Amino acid sequence: MVLFYLSIALFSGLMIANQSPINADLRTKIGSPFIAATISFGIGAIFLGIISLLTKGQIFPSIAFIEENPAWIWLGGILGAVFLTSNVLLFPILGSIQTVILPILGQILAGLVIDNFGLFSSHQVSLTSFRIIGIIIVITGIAIAVVLPNFLNQNIKALDRNITKKTNLASKVKWQSWAIVSGVFAAIQQAINSHLGVLLHSPAQGAFTSFFIGFISIMLFTIFHDQKLPLKTEFKKIKLWNLLGGVLGSLFVFSSVVVVPHIGTGLTIMLSLLGQIIGSMLVQQFGLWHSIKLNLKLVQVIGVIVMICGLMIIKLL
Repeated sequence: MVLFYLSIALFSGLMIANQSPINADLRTKIGSPFIAATISFGIGAIFLGIISLLTKGQIFPSIAFIEENPAWIWLGGILGAVFLTSNVLLFPILGSIQTVILPILGQILAGLVIDNFGLFSSHQVSLTSFRIIGIIIVITGIAIAVVLPNFLNQNIKALDRNITKKTNLASKVKWQSWAIVSGVFAAIQQAINSHLGVLLHSPAQGAFTSFFIGFISIMLFTIFHDQKLPLKTEFKKIKLWNLLGGVLGSLFVFSSVVVVPHIGTGLTIMLSLLGQIIGSMLVQQFGLWHSIKLNLKLVQVIGVIVMICGLMIIKLL
C-alpha cells in the first residue's frame, strides 16, 4: 500500500510539470500572469467542487465545523496563492536559476522540520542520520538535474546576469530570503491541507476548500494589482486545453491531501519534485503544450538517478 502512495506523489509531480507550460501559454493569450492564475485556480476549484459533491454529497464545510476548528487550518489555500504569486514576482529579480532552486530548498527543509516535530498535526518522522544523508543526495541530484544544465547554458547565464545586475546586494538578499520562505509556505500548505482533509473525512472536500480559498486570494490580489478585466478578444484566444492547467493543479493538491498522512510531508515533497523534474524533461524533449523543444541532456538523467538513490536511502534505510 505504501508503494501506491509513493506512486501518487511521484505522479503528482508529473501533473505539475505539465501544468506549468499550459499556464504559461494561457498567460501569453491573456496578457497577465495573475489573471491567468485566477482563471486556473477557478477551473481547479470547480473541478474539485464537483469531486467533493460526488464523493461526500456536499461542497463547503458546515458552519459547525468552521466554529469547532482552529483558524490555521484555512491557511493552506492562502499560502498556495502566495507561493504562486512569489514565483511570478521573483523571476524578474533573481533570474531563472535562483527562482527554481531557492523555493525547492525551502520546501525540502521545511518538510523535514514538519516531519521531525510532527507540526500541523502531521505524522512524526524522526530525522535519522540515514535520512540526512539521503536528503543531501536528493538535493545534489536536483542541483545536477536542474541547476547544472541551466548554468552550462550560456544564454540562460547571460539572461540571469542581466537580470540580477539591476538589483543591489541588500535587495537581492531580501528577495533570495523570500524565495526560500515561499518554498517553506508551499511545504506548510501541504501539511495543513492534509490535516484539513483528515478533519473533514474527505480528501476531496479538503482539497476543494483549500483551492477555493486560494482562488479567492489570488482573485483579490489580481483585482488590486491589474485593476482591469481581460478583453473579449483575449478570451477568444484561449483553447480548451489551456483550461487543463487548473485541473492538473487541483489534482496535485488533492494528491498531497491523500498522500501526506501516509508517507509524511518531506517525502511527499521530494517525490513530487522528482516527478516534476522528470515531467519537465519530457515536456521539453517533445515540446509539449507549445513549449520550447529542448533535447534531453545526459546530465539531467544523471541528476534524476542521483535523486532516486537518495530517496531510496530515505525510505529503505
